[in-house]
Amino acid sequence: MFYILKGTVKRAVVSKRGKEAVIALFAPGAFFGEGCLTGQRLRRATATAVTHGTVVRLEKRVMIRLLHEQPALSALFVSYLLSRNVRVEEDFVDQLVDSSEQRLARILLLLAHVGKQQGSQFVVPRVSQETLADMIGRTPARVGSIMAKFRRLGFIEYKDGLRVHDALLIAVLRNEIPT
Repeated sequence: MFYILKGTVKRAVVSKRGKEAVIALFAPGAFFGEGCLTGQRLRRATATAVTHGTVVRLEKRVMIRLLHEQPALSALFVSYLLSRNVRVEEDFVDQLVDSSEQRLARILLLLAHVGKQQGSQFVVPRVSQETLADMIGRTPARVGSIMAKFRRLGFIEYKDGLRVHDALLIAVLRNEIPT
């Protein structure tokens, strides 16, 4: 399995027809490939670096030993898995009931780590509109249209990268994202 020290990693699956679906973006502090701990041999998803970074490879036997010997690591790992499970459930609900605008807003807030840092602006790691489109199940053109709308509404700006304003979080929490 792997642990990300720096950078961003994309996890995606590709259909038989060649359509890619991005199922997760992992930031520093994320684990992936933990299926090996349960004996999973075949993986449908691939992991690809989106930005330059550093990833640590952990052998299964080493990780199992560390989980048994290091209570702090074990607690961190369990907490990480539980929070990721909650996010997967939220993603599933988003796909079923939320608009494209709501899904994109949520993804931008997650990528900007809103709630984990202070301030009224949050920088999103470099990610293409194509990747965002894959994440919300829409076309890059549709994502571009939504991003333009978010920019007009003051939710985002392009200044030294993509910046997300806390106004987007407020709109999401109040369920006031215009469609």
